[in-house]
Amino acid sequence: MSEIQNDNLVSQEEFPEDLSMDLSLRPKFLNDFIGQENLKENLKIFIQASKQRNEALDHVLFYGSHGLGKTTLSHIIAHERGVEIKITSGPALEKVGDLAAILTSLGEKGILFIDEIHRLNKNIEETLYPAMEDFAIDLVVGQGPSAKILRLDLPQFTLIGATTKPSLISPPLRDRFGIVHQLNFYQTSEIEQIIRRSAKILKIEIEKEAILEIAKRSRFTPRVANRILKRVRDFAQVKNQKIISQEMARQSLDLLEIDHQGLNQTDRRILKVLIEKFAGGPVGVKTLAVATGEDTASLEDIYEPYLILLGFLNRTARGRTATKLAYQHLNYKTNML
Repeated sequence: MSEIQNDNLVSQEEFPEDLSMDLSLRPKFLNDFIGQENLKENLKIFIQASKQRNEALDHVLFYGSHGLGKTTLSHIIAHERGVEIKITSGPALEKVGDLAAILTSLGEKGILFIDEIHRLNKNIEETLYPAMEDFAIDLVVGQGPSAKILRLDLPQFTLIGATTKPSLISPPLRDRFGIVHQLNFYQTSEIEQIIRRSAKILKIEIEKEAILEIAKRSRFTPRVANRILKRVRDFAQVKNQKIISQEMARQSLDLLEIDHQGLNQTDRRILKVLIEKFAGGPVGVKTLAVATGEDTASLEDIYEPYLILLGFLNRTARGRTATKLAYQHLNYKTNML
């Protein structure tokens, strides 16, 4: 298997092949959603309160790494409220007319989900302000001196924004969200529950030891866990193993070059370059990106968060540094205290 395929396997980002899997495995109710307990309890209260008042749910902002459930929770909210949901992304909304068309077609108390909301252009963002506050949008009709502003009334709706970079959302937009929640990485025990549930839905026979083996290498991320489960199933099927054992799971993951900490080839290459070429750092992220052949955005958004979570990498004012744990994981000698 190529390195690119392995990178996709453990990447938290969503790929086209994930869509069909997500539809079959995505829970429809908050009670079926595993993990993020505090967030779930809050959402239950907010949803129930909005039902009792017969109002649209307040606008919601979810932030956190890729693959933690922001889109899934948005679908659950729509299902729990019994309303429709329309899905788009920040980069896809290029014209005010695009936004107006979506909002005017939403049913009463419907939901507009905008992924990567930090990437909205300024015109779209400013159009959203009155839409979020007054359920109305202002459109400019005509040009020059004869131009007029036409105000369109909208049905009550809920805007749900999702982002991996909350710091890039402008304060005026962020302040208009009444409900703001961070999604955190999952505990290994929660990932085990997710794998067990997914295996049942996919009709995969798997031993509890194999579930733990996959969970430990899933980067604390449900999307990665489900993706790995399907690939391990492929190995077991070809090898005529009706039940996935721990040994079968371990062999499959080793062949996929995902180590016991969930690191893939690119993760290990980043750390090796940092240690071998830069004596463990500090080194600037742009220099590290050039040295590893990765783009800066991928380093910052995909690889670094997990390496930092494991304690293998530090971000400092002077640049990135490899930790003692990184040296130990890759079997390098270190004089670090």
